Amino acid sequence: MPLIRNGRVTADRYVHILDDAPLPEDVPVMVPAARFLADAGEILRRDAPVGVVWPNNRRVTELAPHLDRLALVALVFPSFRDGRAYSQARLLRERYGYRGELRATGQILRDQFLFLVRAGFDALEVAKAGDVDAFAAALARYTVFYQAAGEGRIPAARRRVTTMAPLSQVGEIV
Repeated sequence: MPLIRNGRVTADRYVHILDDAPLPEDVPVMVPAARFLADAGEILRRDAPVGVVWPNNRRVTELAPHLDRLALVALVFPSFRDGRAYSQARLLRERYGYRGELRATGQILRDQFLFLVRAGFDALEVAKAGDVDAFAAALARYTVFYQAAGEGRIPAARRRVTTMAPLSQVGEIV
């Protein structure tokens, strides 16, 4: 599955590990949530980066104690109609201050690409290579937003206030 980061296809350096497969040495790995929670101490002692595939039916509070040692959290969209991973992404970024890679995986429509970025996702696993151009176009389509979001852009109202000249420079109001 192609991986898009910053509007470009990039190689996925993480090896996806199944529940019972041994962990390779010195290679970035991505493990399922159940395995991670069962062996978190051992998995996090590795020298290579660790990522976890986190389903949208688990609370991110379970993951919170480990976030400072996780390089990647992949949030799952089991259906394009199920948006719980958006909420998980916002919680990870805004409440827990997670700064590692946040990856969206699963059933995602082109119309949702911009919303993924707004929620705080850095990377996206796409089902079709043709979605790469659509993702890049979605990122370029809008540059100003009214609402604050997990991606950190300054909202339009705050941008307006910070760029306005002080009243003393505008002139006296009559």
